[in-house]
Amino acid sequence: MELPQEAFAMPRKYSHIQDHEKEILELREQGMTLREIGEKLGVSYKATRECTTRYNRRQRKLAAGVIPKPKGRPRKAEPDKSSIEYYKAEIERLKMENELLRDFLQSTERE
Repeated sequence: MELPQEAFAMPRKYSHIQDHEKEILELREQGMTLREIGEKLGVSYKATRECTTRYNRRQRKLAAGVIPKPKGRPRKAEPDKSSIEYYKAEIERLKMENELLRDFLQSTERE
């Protein structure tokens, strides 16, 4: 019994579908079906469909005036190092650190 040639084919290289988004949209405007586009680019029909769906959803939101939010967790705000409150908090932190170190040294009988 012989196995089909596809059984020995190398696995596809992974690539983000967003890398192909522009090309997918251009091919779609030329009249190609999503299945044909997927075969040409080496991605699945479902991936091309999801890509076009995401693009259309994003365009509808932009047309409605909704600004897209950036992905991920927002960055922590950097403290304003020119303010007096920043330096007061830093001094308090250092005082507490000094006190903890002093207590540690005394508990180990060092001076």
